[in-house]
Amino acid sequence: MPLGRELPQLLKQRLFHKGRKFDFEVSRLRLPNKSEGEWECIRHPGGALAIPVTDDGKLILVRQYRFAVQGRLLEFPAGTVEPNEKPLTTVQREIQEEIGYKAHQWHKLGEFFLAPGYSDEIIYAFLARDLEKLETPPQQDEDEDIETVFLTPEELEAAIDRGEHIDAKTITSFFLARSFLFLKY
Repeated sequence: MPLGRELPQLLKQRLFHKGRKFDFEVSRLRLPNKSEGEWECIRHPGGALAIPVTDDGKLILVRQYRFAVQGRLLEFPAGTVEPNEKPLTTVQREIQEEIGYKAHQWHKLGEFFLAPGYSDEIIYAFLARDLEKLETPPQQDEDEDIETVFLTPEELEAAIDRGEHIDAKTITSFFLARSFLFLKY
């Protein structure tokens, strides 16, 4: 918190919806300038994302149907952090389920808020190397519609530049990983 700036005072908090993946609440706050208002927030346990890199330098992504946008988005494999689970454990499980690989080397790239204007969701991003393809096919969740996509870092960057449908967590994580992917900038 910056020096000299007090935080808003919470006056009332209401849970409107308790969901499978997130909750929706409305809070009434009094700001330091004494004005009051209501703010809506999606409370989310957080997510973990992997950038899987093959031995030949290809990135493994998924093209996944997303109901909210009524279309398919290009994304790195990711999943919701379960209660009492470490983000690395989450993403290790997700790359096995979504793309059928496991990684023997992991590097944490960082963490970031996905949409702090209305959600407290934080994404934990990891680089996954020394991949091993599993003998059994991926065991995707019942509600997933996923296609595996292999791209070079340059191809992904070009897709971003063209404005292809790629989600924000993938774009952000890709830029966090640039120095590890040997891109020239």
